[in-house]
Amino acid sequence: MTTLPPPSVKPFPEDSLEKQVYNIVEKFKENIPIMNDRNRLGYNLVKYMSGEGDSPEILVKSTKIKIVGMTREELAQKLNTELKAVKK
Repeated sequence: MTTLPPPSVKPFPEDSLEKQVYNIVEKFKENIPIMNDRNRLGYNLVKYMSGEGDSPEILVKSTKIKIVGMTREELAQKLNTELKAVKK
């Protein structure tokens, strides 16, 4: 039995919506210490920016992420501010 290498990952282009949103979430790495929480929040924010998901105010509560050093309301407000600068 052999172990195969993992499949290669093709990163998003720098100007894609997904990359921009995930980079915004990574800015809050100090406040959202768990990587899986950041990925979950990023995925839901991409859906929001595509017109499918909930707003950041709702997502911060519904994704059940662990937040350190700020309140949920502060995080939602900062995410809203950052998302306004994203080019679709």
